[in-house]
Amino acid sequence: MIETFLLNSLLLLSQVSTPERKFIYLKNKLEKFGFQVIIELPPKRGAYGLLQEANKKIWINPVVFELKIGTQTLIHEAVHAAQVCAGNGKIKTLGLDIQPVNYARPFFMRYHDVHRQDLEREAYAVQTQPNSFDLAVSILQQHCK
Repeated sequence: MIETFLLNSLLLLSQVSTPERKFIYLKNKLEKFGFQVIIELPPKRGAYGLLQEANKKIWINPVVFELKIGTQTLIHEAVHAAQVCAGNGKIKTLGLDIQPVNYARPFFMRYHDVHRQDLEREAYAVQTQPNSFDLAVSILQQHCK
């Protein structure tokens, strides 16, 4: 019985795709640093992901899994989590020396508040890098201890 369960568990784990493994790893990393990751509709309508800095809650809209952008969405929110850690509970920019790709500009330029634009620019900059997952993990480890 236990052997069958273990074999089935290993088989199921081997079928989990790389993006899903990365999502789970990053979710666990965020939870280790005191963030709660909730897979449900965010309180802000239309958002794919949302971080509330005051209570360290991160919502991930379930639709991102159907759109195949779950890991990218969590990477974006992980950058915001690192920004909260860097600001000791208040969100602040990290001063990253990378820029987002041009197609991401409309996503952060829609914010009227310049500080919010800068926060979103950093999150989109990391999210759009070829090594976005490794970069997000590194930034979290650097700023959240």
